[in-house]
Amino acid sequence: MSASPQIFTATSAYSLAFVTGVGVAAYLAAKSLLPKNASWQDRVTFIWLAFDGIIHYTLEGSFVYYSLFGRQVNTSSGPMAQMWKEYALADSRWGTADPTIVSLELLTVFGVGTMCFYVLKQLIQRDPARHYWIIVLSTSELYGGWMTFCPEWLTGSPSLDTSNALFLWVYLVFMNVIWVFVPLWLMYDSYGHIASSLRLAQAAADTKKN
Repeated sequence: MSASPQIFTATSAYSLAFVTGVGVAAYLAAKSLLPKNASWQDRVTFIWLAFDGIIHYTLEGSFVYYSLFGRQVNTSSGPMAQMWKEYALADSRWGTADPTIVSLELLTVFGVGTMCFYVLKQLIQRDPARHYWIIVLSTSELYGGWMTFCPEWLTGSPSLDTSNALFLWVYLVFMNVIWVFVPLWLMYDSYGHIASSLRLAQAAADTKKN
């Protein structure tokens, strides 16, 4: 009787360690770069966007590299390629340079990733205009997640492997759901700031007219 294939591998371990390391770096950057009197909301926003931007530029940027000009993850080598091969065990589209996934990742890396660092700059400078860009950025994240999974669900999820807890709950659920709930919270927070400012400006204008 053949042994069951090993699910949690050395690649699994260093992939999760890489993501954890990015989170720690984002936390330390917030402590170092934000003003001491920054609100907890701004601190959480900074940590998330630093984490988000680094992930987009490094991890997802490597996927774009491995998926253009005839390349694909499954035939590539190197530590980052191994990480993507590991993720492709749960969602095979990431191993074969699926054109929809690559198109979304081009938008994510060069568009959303760049916006992350632009908003980080605005947070450090306490520029309130950041709330507009946070909503644009978060909408892009939600669109990317929807277009990654909705077409797959509509066709019966042929590319997804949910046969074990690591693939289902860590790679497919956790690694994607955080890009739903955090952007939704950011949109809610920024909407509050924008709406409050506009209402105050309107009240001031109405008072001036009277």
